[in-house]
Amino acid sequence: MDSTKTIKERTVHDQEELPWELVEEILTHVSPISLVRFRIVCKRWNDLFNDKTFIDNNKSTFRFILTTKSKMYSVSIDPKIVVRELTLDVPDKESDIKHLADCNEFLLCRMKKEAAVWNPWLKQSRWIKADVSQPSLEVDGIGYDNNNNNNNNNKMRAEERRYKTIWSGWKNHWVWKTQDFSSHVWKDLKPISGDISLKHKVDTLFTRCGVLLHGNLYWIAFYDKTDPLYHLVNLDFSSERFYASFCDLPCGMNHPRNALVLRVFREDRFSLLKQCYKTKKIEIWVTKNKINVEDGNDVVWMNFRTLSIPNFPGLVAKEYSYPQTQPSYFINDKRLVLCSSDETGHPWIYVVEENKLISKVQLNDVVDPWPLHCTYFPSLVPVPGGPREEGLLQVN
Repeated sequence: MDSTKTIKERTVHDQEELPWELVEEILTHVSPISLVRFRIVCKRWNDLFNDKTFIDNNKSTFRFILTTKSKMYSVSIDPKIVVRELTLDVPDKESDIKHLADCNEFLLCRMKKEAAVWNPWLKQSRWIKADVSQPSLEVDGIGYDNNNNNNNNNKMRAEERRYKTIWSGWKNHWVWKTQDFSSHVWKDLKPISGDISLKHKVDTLFTRCGVLLHGNLYWIAFYDKTDPLYHLVNLDFSSERFYASFCDLPCGMNHPRNALVLRVFREDRFSLLKQCYKTKKIEIWVTKNKINVEDGNDVVWMNFRTLSIPNFPGLVAKEYSYPQTQPSYFINDKRLVLCSSDETGHPWIYVVEENKLISKVQLNDVVDPWPLHCTYFPSLVPVPGGPREEGLLQVN
């Protein structure tokens, strides 16, 4: 600890002699693992490392994760598209990934009967086995107890959150259970509240893994396949209760080769992308206000952008195989960046600005067709339940 104190004193002294802009630029070249340890240098550094703009500028930042039958990859976008190989960092658990899901700070990697919670930027992962009493369950997402504090919970240090996973499986009826990261305790989920039943889960939930916002998970759902509008189903991890019809979406699916993807927008809102498989027209909606985790009655969807680009490809290449072939995307200011596979299974990155396709790049370094993929925004939050390092101590 004395050596750490000496480094801290020297670093603070040195940064006082350098312009802050230069300090920031130097730190963008530092490895993520070192940045975690540097949190204790001073409060200003700790605040900087929580700034997404700083993370975006780090030289090792990436935006997409892809996995094939044999390899895993990260894809950086700026200043150019770069593909690098990754490892899951769990011995002998590299293969047979069935689904990838972006859960804010972490990735959820679902295998057949097990799962891994992974921070690929910090090279940390934690393996989770299914409940031994019901080994047929599969993981559907990760969230945390928000104590009904809504957006104020976002200010809570991520290391202090009480993370849980949600699992489901069929045993004469759909069984839902939560698993607490800290206590390793499994609990049966309380009955659903709302105006629909999730008893026939496969017919109602459009996606298997939910989208995480403020600790809660949200799924695109429908009453039946003739629904003109879809809606969101919400799992509140504080009460461990499902709520049906949190809010309606501004559209329905209409055809299995239409793209329909829900994402978090600007950290506290939702965005929804839909592409018509016939016209290739893309419509993007965003929610007008911050999402209130307790009530979706005030959700208002606005048309963010409508794109009709000549010769633009379809983003869902296979019929009746969604959501595995649905595109991954993120919105950065006025730029839309997408990852999807073509009809042969080869992955591509598309960058759209305004109503123009700025770049289209095939990821030739990715071996094997039809990779799973998802967006990922790097984070300095350690995987819950792992060993606490010196650099994770709270800054005074």
